[in-house]
Parts: sequence; C-alpha cells; structure tokens
Amino acid sequence: MSAPAIRTCLWFDTQAEVAMRLYVSLFDDAKIESIFRQGAEPDAPVFVVHWTMMGQSFSAMNGGDSYKLSPASSIEVHVDTQEEVDRLWDTLMEGGTAMRCGWLTDRFGVSWQIIPRALMRLTQGTSPEQAQRVFQAMMGMVKLDIEGLEAAAKT
Repeated sequence: MSAPAIRTCLWFDTQAEVAMRLYVSLFDDAKIESIFRQGAEPDAPVFVVHWTMMGQSFSAMNGGDSYKLSPASSIEVHVDTQEEVDRLWDTLMEGGTAMRCGWLTDRFGVSWQIIPRALMRLTQGTSPEQAQRVFQAMMGMVKLDIEGLEAAAKT
C-alpha cells in the first residue's frame, strides 16, 4: 500500500504517541499505520507516528518545543447524535480547554471542532431568519447542543 498523497502532520513536544493512541481510540474505523522510533531499539523514543481516522490520514511528530499547536488549525468532526457530541467532547476535554461554538483544545494542544450535522441542516436551505436564529444560538454555546439548535430553529 502506498502512502497517501496528503497527510496532516501535528507537531508535539514529546507526546505524539500518547495523543495518537487517544485519537485512535475515539473512532471505530481508526487504525495505527506505523510508528517510527529514534533508533533501532524497540523502546527508543518515538519520532513520528502515522494513523487514519474517519478516512483521513494523520501523522504526529515529536519535534521538541520549537513550535506550538494553536486553534488556527483544528480537526473538524461532524457527528449525527448528541451522544456522539458528548462522548467526543467529554473525552477530548479531559485536561483540555473549552472554547465556544463547539471548539475545544485537548490536553495535547490540538484544537477540535465537534459539530452535529444538525447544525448544517438547520442553517442551509432554510429561511434566512431561521439560519440566523440557529447561528445566534450556536454562538452562545460552548459544547453544541442539538436540542438547543433545533429549538432556536423553531422559534
């Protein structure tokens, strides 16, 4: 199997493998592709890890503290149910920081957007007034709440 033509790479100080293992645990279709170590010994420090989740290819590098991740780049995850929103949000928030509008930064510094597909359904192909109400409701939320978005659409 050849490597994907495009892969998102995340820069970590020293926690690339720990972060990757957490991310792989969150999605049923996720899998570890490879782990490259800094030396031939099986317990040598990790340099780069490759994995896939939700059909997307990622890599993470332990590159030291020269660069920091920021919310300027995030992983956007679209889900169907509030249970999925809650499960991903709660797991990624362990040691992380909540932002607004469904954004959070996990304990490793990676920013995520956990977005229910209902948001797109309620704002696209609807009246401008409904879309604006849903948008305003979203702007007031931290973790997105499908029931609250649907209530805003109906008022």
